[in-house]
Amino acid sequence: MKFPDSPLQRRSLLLLGVGSVVAATVAESTARPCSAKPMPDRPPVTASSNVRIQAVSHWSGIFEQSWDYQARTAQPMSRSRDSQDHYDLAYTLDANVAMYRATGGRRYLDRALTFVENVVASSAPSTSLAGSTFRDRYRGWASSKSGQGGDEVPLYESYFWRYATQLLVVMRQTPGVYGNAGYRARYDKLLSFAEVNLFEKWYARGAAETIYRERTHMAAHWALIALNLGRITADAGRRTRYRQVLNTIGAQIHNQMTRSPVEPTAYFWSDVWGSTRRPGQDVGHGNGVMAYVVEARDQGSTWTPADMAAFCSLLDKVIWPGGTTYRKFVDGTGRDNGWIADGFVKLGRYDPILQHRLESYQVVNDQFAANMALNAKILRG
Repeated sequence: MKFPDSPLQRRSLLLLGVGSVVAATVAESTARPCSAKPMPDRPPVTASSNVRIQAVSHWSGIFEQSWDYQARTAQPMSRSRDSQDHYDLAYTLDANVAMYRATGGRRYLDRALTFVENVVASSAPSTSLAGSTFRDRYRGWASSKSGQGGDEVPLYESYFWRYATQLLVVMRQTPGVYGNAGYRARYDKLLSFAEVNLFEKWYARGAAETIYRERTHMAAHWALIALNLGRITADAGRRTRYRQVLNTIGAQIHNQMTRSPVEPTAYFWSDVWGSTRRPGQDVGHGNGVMAYVVEARDQGSTWTPADMAAFCSLLDKVIWPGGTTYRKFVDGTGRDNGWIADGFVKLGRYDPILQHRLESYQVVNDQFAANMALNAKILRG
């Protein structure tokens, strides 16, 4: 599958005048097998390490440079009836959720909420979507921009809703928001929509094809959605199903992890289930795996400090060996554009040394800045 060269993706590579790179095309390929799971030499460095990192305010200032641009580009995408636009919108949604988590600023929460509410408002009954192959009782969106012929596309929806459900988790865990009648009403409406017209819909349409996907990164989106909904649902039956999906996909992803063929302290994995052939997962799509793993670790799932150390080593020693050299695959081969804002950058919250190094990274956009701000908030305790 080709990674979309969307307007927001291009912005993610060129925004803020920090570096100049070209848009990526992600290939899927195979090669030689690698060895067993790694035993990292060290656990993640703690925030008590003698490393000075930039304050949250530093990254907030960088993020603010894109505020007006967001309004011009992301707002129209949130109102689109084509779900590929929602796929592209996911980056800015994540950025605003991260900024709210880092700063507590309500305008970031309000913008994120507006994006999600606009997406919900743009949905239509499946029976009214002429190109849909489902035409059932659920609401959804058609897509025609990349040759989908007006059909409903689970990948595009899951890509957006992993962060929309993350927003709901943040609202539920913030007493001042969840206890506010206005926010609570908006939260309840969005949670109900996500449970029925996102998760239940695609599960009912055939979970084997639409949720338990054929590539690690595609399944990881659903693992993150199940993780989030399982945290906040009030329905015991739904919670059981979310946990089943989360545990199944989470175990599959964990079982994919093996020792890097080039760095014994780092992880390697293939995007093809059951494969250990090089070059393995491409970094661009690997962001989706990391987005799930980081939140699963932070919410107390089965990922351990040793796991996170292995991922940190992968980024620090294999994917980004130095300067502006950015590898295309997790075995350290190929050259790429350095886009890590959607997943790998979030590893900085576990290691101030890695966070300090990321401060010199040359491919910066609002999603990168927002997650660097959240990393700094977490590291500073």
